[in-house]
Amino acid sequence: MTMASEIDATQVKALRRFNRFFTRRIGVLDPYLASDLSLTDVRVLYELAHREGLTATVLQRELGLDGGYLSRVLKRFEAAGWLLRTPSPKDARQSLLALTEAGHAAFAPLQQKSRDAAAALLAGLAPGQRQELVASMERIESLLGAEGAPAPIPTRTVVLRDPVPGDIGWVVQLHGELYWREYGWNTEFEALVADIAAQFVRKFQPQWEKCWIAELDGRRVGAIFVVRKSATVAQLRMLILSPEARGLGLGARLTDEAIAFARGKGYRRMVLWTNSNLTAARAIYARRGFVLDKSEPYEGYGQKLVGETWSLRL
Repeated sequence: MTMASEIDATQVKALRRFNRFFTRRIGVLDPYLASDLSLTDVRVLYELAHREGLTATVLQRELGLDGGYLSRVLKRFEAAGWLLRTPSPKDARQSLLALTEAGHAAFAPLQQKSRDAAAALLAGLAPGQRQELVASMERIESLLGAEGAPAPIPTRTVVLRDPVPGDIGWVVQLHGELYWREYGWNTEFEALVADIAAQFVRKFQPQWEKCWIAELDGRRVGAIFVVRKSATVAQLRMLILSPEARGLGLGARLTDEAIAFARGKGYRRMVLWTNSNLTAARAIYARRGFVLDKSEPYEGYGQKLVGETWSLRL
């Protein structure tokens, strides 16, 4: 007796009917996101864009792909100049995979199209219906991710959302606490962040500016801001992650969201100011094609520092 014969035939039929409906509704049967890439191609690009330190072995396991098929996908990306391989410091037999600037540029509009398509699906629903839909999808994920099921879901939930009252104050607090504890910066820095945050709220231009608050399993863990510096230049500000959220690719994901937003708004360039000792953030910027334009030593926040100006052509 097969497993299929033990399941109610009407339930099998209902699941297959839902699969046909949903794949048609989200456009899986069409050229994916109006591109020349397949759904699998874009899924691999997504993982490479949002996670650091990936190897082909991890990608194969987590996406459930055939090793030979994934190898061909990666070779195509490499030939297109989208993929960079570097030796893994932990295992010389493995390579760490990362998108190049060209790879991020190729993925950004696809990510925006996917975001717009999802928003369009939700636009026809009332707020209560949207919440009902999200709750239903979460229930499906929970049931199919149960022990013994073939497709387990991640155990951690990441949400990037718009700020609500209290979030901006929390961003200021997190900056003050982390930079004091990890770098010894005094309250001058907290005052600077508070001023930037207050101006963002007071002068907010929703058509040109945006803030994302990152939640991990329902708790605030990070943020990033895009502000309008001029008609053609966007400024990236106040990227921050709490220690518990590090190593999950969240900093990269927040930065990618900010860059995609700026590109979608028609900005030609994105700039940012940081410090030379913030190595993790600088690595994220460099991998996305930001270049160091200027560095200058200064004394501030009770420390001797080197300030840096970086920019990215969009």
